Amino acid sequence: MNSLGDLERRIMDVLWSTGSWLTVRDVLNQMSDRDLAYTTVMTVMNRLVRKDFLLRERTEDGRTWRYRPAAGREAYVAELMLSALSETGDRIAALGHFARSVTAEEAEALREALPQDRTRERP
Repeated sequence: MNSLGDLERRIMDVLWSTGSWLTVRDVLNQMSDRDLAYTTVMTVMNRLVRKDFLLRERTEDGRTWRYRPAAGREAYVAELMLSALSETGDRIAALGHFARSVTAEEAEALREALPQDRTRERP
């Protein structure tokens, strides 16, 4: 799982919050840090394409690219959680600790998200 650097995360936050295709200029205009260079944001966004975080297509006029997230923020966070879980020597103990730390509402959401057929093994 590729993690995001600070600027990558800030760019993804802009794209996740809009839910639509944006150009580099659109993203730059929505970022609070006005000291960033257009080329810096463009370079990072192209890196995010290579890392499979962003999709890219040409605009209608064919002169610029526009971008959108390949997956939602929730999918990214879930991958981070699975990656962290794989780092432990005892997945069951880590899951137990996690389960005891969630709210009742979150625990209910986890129960509802579990497949009905619990015989399937996870790695």
